[in-house]
Amino acid sequence: MAGISMAGFRGRTDSPVNLEMVPYPAFTVFIDFGDAELVDDISGERKRGSAVVGMAAGSVRGCGRDVDVLQVRLSPVVAHAVLGASAEPGATVVTLEDLWGRRDTERTQEQLRAAGSWDDRFLVMEAALARRHETGPAMDPEIAFVWGQMVTSRGRVRVERLAAEVGWSRKRLWSRFRSQVGLTPKRAATLVRFDHVAHRLAAGHSAARVAAENGFVDQSHLCRDVMAIAGMTPTAVAIAPWLAVDHIAWPAQEQAPRV
Repeated sequence: MAGISMAGFRGRTDSPVNLEMVPYPAFTVFIDFGDAELVDDISGERKRGSAVVGMAAGSVRGCGRDVDVLQVRLSPVVAHAVLGASAEPGATVVTLEDLWGRRDTERTQEQLRAAGSWDDRFLVMEAALARRHETGPAMDPEIAFVWGQMVTSRGRVRVERLAAEVGWSRKRLWSRFRSQVGLTPKRAATLVRFDHVAHRLAAGHSAARVAAENGFVDQSHLCRDVMAIAGMTPTAVAIAPWLAVDHIAWPAQEQAPRV
């Protein structure tokens, strides 16, 4: 299905590993089969098992020793149907059971545990997402269009122009977008642009070049925005382990990282 990507993580270490999540313009679902947990350093909440991280995340990290996790990323258009309209990220991290209910969550987890390989797990999860997508609430076509324009333009688009294109007032677009995506249009566009910046940095391009290519006044402007969104410098973003599962971040690498 369009708007869905998956990756698998498995590993064991002698001491707990902490990985900071890099903000990403999608809802992220984690199905854990080991001892990993998600920690929100601002609220102090810790979630184990199956959890969903909203797009507003900026202080979440994963930690554990025996890691066996299926990661699913959902575009907000897909997430609106698959996770339900209640998936607004008022809380940065929520359990999947809170959104799907105990019965559906446990059934999916049991099927995933019984799967014999990562490919089998991906198929099981895709089938579960497809079932919920068919019966879930549809996003307003105007909001889906606006989101698509943000992605296509890599976040460099004016909200007023998008409102005019769909025939809505700026206030109406702001309200409907916030209620269905969970972020304001401006914040969503900023996150889309940051994602492109993060992947360019991870691919080995200099901060100065990335700033010039993406409409920043200068390198200092880029550094301030990256720090505000991710809580880390462009240099730290470029080597963030969390980006290792995004193949588009590594075109300069001789061999893509294994997951």
